[in-house]
This record gives sequence, C-alpha cells and structure tokens, in this order.
Amino acid sequence: MKRLWHRSLAAQFICFMLIALALSQGIGLLMSWDERGQALRAAAKSEFFSRTASLARLVEATPAAIHDGILGASGTNYTRFWLSAEEPREADAWRREAWTQLAKPLPNLIRPHRKPPADELEQAAAQPPPGLTASAVAAPLSWVTLPPSKWPLTRPAKFLNLDDAYGMGLAVSLENGTWLNAAFAKSVPNSIWTSQSAVSLAITAVVLSLIALIVARGIARPMRRLAVAAEALGRGESVAPLPESGPDDIRQTAEAFNRMQARLQRFVADRTRMLAAIGHDLRTPLTSLRLRTEFVTDLEIQDKMLKTISEIETMTEAALAFAREEATAETTRTVDLGALIESLCDDLAELGRDVTFVEGPAVTYRCRPDGLRRAARNLIENAVRYGERARVSLKGDADSIDIVVDDDGPGIPEAAMGRVFAPFYRLEQSRNRETGGIGLGLSIARTIARHHGGDVSLVNQARGLRATINLPKVGQAALQAHYSAS
Repeated sequence: MKRLWHRSLAAQFICFMLIALALSQGIGLLMSWDERGQALRAAAKSEFFSRTASLARLVEATPAAIHDGILGASGTNYTRFWLSAEEPREADAWRREAWTQLAKPLPNLIRPHRKPPADELEQAAAQPPPGLTASAVAAPLSWVTLPPSKWPLTRPAKFLNLDDAYGMGLAVSLENGTWLNAAFAKSVPNSIWTSQSAVSLAITAVVLSLIALIVARGIARPMRRLAVAAEALGRGESVAPLPESGPDDIRQTAEAFNRMQARLQRFVADRTRMLAAIGHDLRTPLTSLRLRTEFVTDLEIQDKMLKTISEIETMTEAALAFAREEATAETTRTVDLGALIESLCDDLAELGRDVTFVEGPAVTYRCRPDGLRRAARNLIENAVRYGERARVSLKGDADSIDIVVDDDGPGIPEAAMGRVFAPFYRLEQSRNRETGGIGLGLSIARTIARHHGGDVSLVNQARGLRATINLPKVGQAALQAHYSAS
C-alpha cells in the first residue's frame, strides 16, 4: 500500500476523496443526531397518542366482557394497555405499574402450561426492561394534563414520561367512569448506522472513487507525456512539441517545456556552428604558417615548426569532424545492445586487435546505435593501445546496463583520473599519433554516454584498467511504450 501510495496519483486522489467523504458524513451525522432523535420521539409520541385515542373509542363502543381481550390484543412489543377503576394520581406508583405491565408477555406468546412467576413481575416493577435508560427512574415524576388541542380526543388526558428516552405513559377517562391506561417504552437506539446507510455510503464512495480515478488519469496522462519527452530530450533525441492544450496549469507547463526545448536546440546548434567555424577559420593561418616555415633556413627549427603546425592541423580536423558528427542528428531506435557490441568486437578482432567479447544475456536498449558504437570503440581501442588487449562484457541490473572494457595495462594515475576526459588531454606527452592519438577519445565517449543519460567511469584494478559505459534503464520502458504506440 505504501508503494502504491507513492507511485499512483489515482490512489492518492481516491484516498483523499474517501477521507473527505468520511469526514463530511461524520460531521453530518453529529449535526443531525439530535434532530433525528427529536423527530423519532415526536413520531413515536404521535403514534402512541393516536393509537390510545382509537383504543379508547373502541373500548367505549364494545361490551365490557371483551375489554380485556381487546386490550391484550392491542398490545405490542413496546406498548401495553389496561383499565383501572379510579383516576391514577401518584405518578411513581403508576410508573411502577407501567413497568410491570410492560414486563408481562403478550397474551398470544404465553404458553398454556406456564404463567409469569410473581417474583419476575416484582423485579420488573422495580426497574425498567433491559436497554431502557433508568436515569429518570429515581427522579420525581408528576402528571401533565393534555388539553384536547394536544391530542386526538376532545377530552383531556394525563401524560407522564417514564424515562429520559422514549418511555411515556397516558391515562384517559372513559364514558363509564373507568380509566384507560397506556404505557410505551422502546429501547434507545445505540447507533443511527443502518444497512441502508452503509449501502448509500458504499455507493457514494464508489462513485467518488471513479470520479477521482478519471480526474487523476486526466492529470497524470499529460504528466507522463511530459516525463517521456523530458527523458527523450535529456538523451539527445529530437522530441516533437507537446500539445499545448488542457487546463491552464497543464497548458502552461507544456508551453514552458516546448520553449525550453527550442532554446536548448538553438544553443546546441549555435555552439556546434561556432566550433565548426573556428576550426574552418584556423585553416587559413595554418596554411600561411606552413608556407612561411619553408623560408626558415635552420632545418632543425623548421622541422619543429612543421611538427607543431601538423599537430594543430590534426587537432583542428578532429574538432571539425566532432562538430560535423554533433550536427548530424542520428535516429534513436531500439537495438540488441549485446549484438551491437559483439559485432564491434568482431570487426576489431578481424583487424588484428586482441579483443574478446564475453557472451551475456540479450539486452534491448533504445539508443543512437552509431554513437554508442563509436563510444565503445574508443574505449576498446584505448584498451588495446595502452593495455595490450581488451575484454568486453555486458553487465546489468534493474536500474542500469554497463558496457565494461577491461585491459592488462598499467592503469591511470589517480591524480589524472578527472583530467583524462578533457579534450586533447593525453597522458602520453610525445604528441605522436601512433602512440598517443590526439586526446579526444575519452571526451567523445563520455559526451555520447551522457547524451544517453549515462556516463563513463574509469577504475584501476589489481591488473589493468576497467572502463565502463553506464547506461540507465530508468525511463526506457516508458520511452519504448510511447514510441511503440506512436
């Protein structure tokens, strides 16, 4: 769940909306709790008054011989009716009688062979049935006279609260001088949570979750598109401008990304053109210097000057070649990286170089294959030139892929580890191209690796040097899925 929370915007949206739903429902229940209780009490009181009034009319209209049967049949699980010869006056005594009547089983539930024991009736008279609040039992009671406007009959009645919840009593005089007594008691509801409330809340939660999922996907889709485009741009790929549509925040983000991409491409193009122009413009003064060198009479000085000019020309040509390759946009595509490096090793081995490739698992990678091949070739040629032989292998884990080149040479001094990547820097100071090259191999290799989002690292081992091109896998799946879909 923690991983899903951090990785899924939809999960966060759904969680927040469900929390908001729970809070709003809880606050609503707290606010409506008292109102609901009052409404239930008013409904119960109205139904009790109406039922008692109807029963009073029925008793008055029927013979006295069947009154007990009518009253017994009219009782319910929470109401009892009985007749008394005199007007009830003492409220406490009447209440005890009411609890006794409520404790008696209904007539249709009494088994013929068993009657309620007397001790059970006495105990029931002493306390209310289970589930009813007894806080009002010890409180002094008094009758309240109900005028005809307060209840259905035209004659007054006497009303009494049995407890502080739903318990109530009523006494009304009949035409024959007797009194009809009615008692009502119902357990206090412990919770307003019902199955209907649960179903309603569940349906609301599902609807809100679907809405949150749609909203989260609407936000995440352009964000994923932006992430894929940023990953591709960081790897030096040419990215089509993002669609500048949707809400203002998303549209402004897409516009900012498109402007940034245009500025970066313009900056790289200007730098490449400037480098090419500098290299081209250097040719004219170098040619002039070479011509003037011919007039130097001292042959030793002339030879040194010609070597220096030749070295500058070589560096200039290398800079021009590098600028031309930078200006050429190679198409990025998915290749079998193992097959690419193995074919490079085979080509170098056919040229007489001591290069071996260690077989490894097949690895597909989205890259610019010509550029990556050149970076690996530079490292392998350095290994052969300075370390006698090169052993090439592919290693990888869940986050990256490494192109590893090992040699048997003397390695590189630790103090020079950072400087060897500088353009035209060489450990071999003779400036002889046959022994030391021109000093652009590692610089070009690192530039190409960084254009792929990776880097080049050098590590001295017990014997030889290990050069590694580290390529990240992060974003590869999204890039391949995006370009496959498009």
